[in-house]
Amino acid sequence: MDLTVYGPLRSATGTKRVGVDPDEPTVRGVLDALVTAYPRAESHLVDEDGALRPSVRVTVDGERAALDDDCPADAEVAVFPAMRGG
Repeated sequence: MDLTVYGPLRSATGTKRVGVDPDEPTVRGVLDALVTAYPRAESHLVDEDGALRPSVRVTVDGERAALDDDCPADAEVAVFPAMRGG
């Protein structure tokens, strides 16, 4: 599955488009696969307790998606990491 990553996630992945192979067809599965493939992405996505940062956004086929939403293999997925600063 191909993902588009934005912002500081690109420094963790090295590119805007990445491929991952999730174990389960959900948004949570996709994010887990992203962190497995690119461990440096974890700090951009989850907090110290392992919970998804509140400002992280994931879209599936252009619609905002929750962690337990389905994510078909042919979906257009974009990940917007937590942004810092102000």
